[in-house]
Amino acid sequence: MLTFDSPEAVGLDIDRWEAACRLARDWCQRDVIPSLALIVGRGDIATKPRFFGRQRLDVDSAPLGDDAIFLIASITKPIVATGAMLLIERGLLTLGDRVHEVIPEFAGKGRYAITIRHLLTHTSGLPDMLPNNVPLREAHAPLSEFVAGTCGVQPSFRAGRSVQYQSMGFAVLGEIVARISGVSCAEFLQREIFGPLEMNDMALGAPSDWFSGAEPRISRVPEIRPPAGQDPNSDWGWNSPYWQRLGAPWGGLLTTPADLARFAQMMLNNGKVGTTTQLLGRATVRAATRNQLCEMADVPEVDRRCKPWGLGWRLHWPTHSANFGDLLGPRTYGHWGATGTVLWIDPELDAFAIILSTQPQEPHGKQLARLSNALASAIR
Repeated sequence: MLTFDSPEAVGLDIDRWEAACRLARDWCQRDVIPSLALIVGRGDIATKPRFFGRQRLDVDSAPLGDDAIFLIASITKPIVATGAMLLIERGLLTLGDRVHEVIPEFAGKGRYAITIRHLLTHTSGLPDMLPNNVPLREAHAPLSEFVAGTCGVQPSFRAGRSVQYQSMGFAVLGEIVARISGVSCAEFLQREIFGPLEMNDMALGAPSDWFSGAEPRISRVPEIRPPAGQDPNSDWGWNSPYWQRLGAPWGGLLTTPADLARFAQMMLNNGKVGTTTQLLGRATVRAATRNQLCEMADVPEVDRRCKPWGLGWRLHWPTHSANFGDLLGPRTYGHWGATGTVLWIDPELDAFAIILSTQPQEPHGKQLARLSNALASAIR
């Protein structure tokens, strides 16, 4: 299992690691970012997480606790994808299966040919968000209504003909995991991934017991600065109990940096946990983290070459530094989150890095990219 130690034990250049930490501390002190956490790992060892900033947006708020739990937004996607890959390993699903074979109500013009592969590679033509996304959230709609809405949309293009980032594809994928496994997607991930990896503070949607007790666990979640145009006092935004409980398969995962590091280490170790447990097959990790667009002949060549996707994982995009930075190798994979988060894994460096913040970074991820560069340069 993953152990946590000093940056020297991890094999980092201590001066460069401290320079990255100073950069993070300075941004938080100047309120560029309200709060931020860092962790870097190599092999079976990672740095002890470093925490900066404050718990709430109020400048007089208490410092960020060293047990902080972050809403990581779209880093949720590759973890939900891993749940689907477990079903594929077990012979219960294939990448070529059509979505309507599992969700009959999904059948319809433009959707009939969409497969599991299309959902995982953002080539389905489904939208990022539904046209009525805000009204649904204002009404505190359950996940089933997001899935039902996606079952009625007209895709933007024929499946496999282009690439378009699609959160609603992962709403559907979460429903597929639930229908095949017989339990909710959140329960399946807890049973099959979070439990075995001893990720005790990771959940797809905060359980009810996180809101109870004298010091409820939900109080460890730092407040996120709302993006422009979102009412900071809304009862449906990122900081609301509604969103924290919803468990959106496209962006509702809550975790500590240490727990997320356990997942990253498992991926870096080709699916192996400790010395005996193979959580994911080596072949599964290899398939999930290679460019799946290469064999999709109808995807435009420039997208296949310059914006590759694995199965739920964003791969290295040449000349595009957003979030991952500028220094990582061609085999790098990971994901980012709209709340200001990024996870990247570079097999050539035998390393991973996690940056979790409460400052939305879209569309360019300037602070995330700069910090990624600083962290990558510290890896010896």
